[in-house]
Amino acid sequence: MSSIAAPSALASRRAWLTDLPLLLVAVVWGASYLAAKDITTARTVLAVLVLRFALVLPVLAAVGHRSLRALTGAQWRGATLLGLILSGIFLLETYGVVHTSATNAGLIISLTMILTPLGEAVVTRTRPARTFLGAAALSVAGVVLLTQGGGFTGPSPGDLLMLLAALARTLHVLAMSRIRAVQGADALPLTAVQLGTTVAVFAVLSAGTGPTPWATAAGFGARQWAGLLFLSALCTLFAFFVQMWAVRRTSPSRVSLLLGTEPLWAAAAGIALGGERLGALGLAGGALVLVGTAWGRRAAG
Repeated sequence: MSSIAAPSALASRRAWLTDLPLLLVAVVWGASYLAAKDITTARTVLAVLVLRFALVLPVLAAVGHRSLRALTGAQWRGATLLGLILSGIFLLETYGVVHTSATNAGLIISLTMILTPLGEAVVTRTRPARTFLGAAALSVAGVVLLTQGGGFTGPSPGDLLMLLAALARTLHVLAMSRIRAVQGADALPLTAVQLGTTVAVFAVLSAGTGPTPWATAAGFGARQWAGLLFLSALCTLFAFFVQMWAVRRTSPSRVSLLLGTEPLWAAAAGIALGGERLGALGLAGGALVLVGTAWGRRAAG
């Protein structure tokens, strides 16, 4: 019995050592909405985005300089296109979180897990399973309830921006699966090109339209710098390398399942650290979103 139990225990320990870093990524991603809300205003969105990605880009470029040189022209063009879409995602998310709660932002963006299979069904002209459509309807009903305060009112501009961000995330996933040139390239150089594209886009957009990144950084206190480093080092750099490391040691479905807990941590951070309150309708809506996305992930998989 001991000879059988020992390998089983060792396998369980190895699985846990892989799962824990992935779970930490989900935690920091969930907390990222509150961190972004804390250090960003409507006037400094572009400046903060430049700073966030400019801090990590040199590290990615240094680590992946050889693989960057190996990219073909078609791969550069494909990665640049993905970077343009990624720029739109971060713009929508960051402006969205400025105008809504961190809890709402994290829960609404989780609709990507429902929207992506629906978008794929449209592209491939296939009909989703009825169970998946039921999960999608449940999630949408949850978002409707989540965005209500003291009664049934129109969603806030931030809620609508987060919904658009979820649609943009879906477009990004579908584009990655449809652009043939990028499918054979390593994740590291593709990520570096995408983030480099986002920095360029944000730098151009920020020129003459508000505080410069340097002026914004100069005005940061210790708390704001801590938030920026959290977004750069943990939510971007750490998260990227953990995903690259974990995908070689576990199944994609397990990675998806663990990272899919992000909205739970977003709600926990918003309520426990941000002092946010959902109310009865919001709590019911948040629960429906979580149940619907979990059900939809299972039905789609």
